[in-house]
Amino acid sequence: MSPLWKEILWRQFGAAIETLENAIVACPEALWQARLWRETAGRPEFTEFWYVAFHAIFWLDYYCAESAQDFVPPPPFTLSELDVDGAMPERVYTKAELQRYLAYARAKCRARIDGLDDENEPQRVRDNWRVTTVAELLLYTMRHVQEHAAHLNMLLGQQTDSAPGWVGQVRKDQAP
Repeated sequence: MSPLWKEILWRQFGAAIETLENAIVACPEALWQARLWRETAGRPEFTEFWYVAFHAIFWLDYYCAESAQDFVPPPPFTLSELDVDGAMPERVYTKAELQRYLAYARAKCRARIDGLDDENEPQRVRDNWRVTTVAELLLYTMRHVQEHAAHLNMLLGQQTDSAPGWVGQVRKDQAP
């Protein structure tokens, strides 16, 4: 992948990550465990602010991993998010823990983009996965991060009458 395309991809992916970070930072303590969605068929559907943030960060970390088989999140996080029955983490993660995890995942994402040689390089995440290239996997992941950042910003706007603004491009201190 050309240096120009790597730079473009990082500027936009970094902006999506920054949008998520801004929502986490802006969340007042009273909303950290606020119920966002109701349970469906007894299974929680991203029910709390902290969990939506964790979910987005976990999958960012997972999809930026070199290998799904060897993936292990950093402590104190576990592989509970991979549970097909929807098991929640054993405890609520703090804002500080999620900010550290996001910084870790941001660095991993940046390294993954910087290391791209060919946007057509095959990447099998799991046997039934429909995404076959690293480039498409990264775009998919960027959209996933942005979707959940938007959920959190919408909640902040509804509950606090304030939400972080649009991030059009990664901050200069994060740029290539």
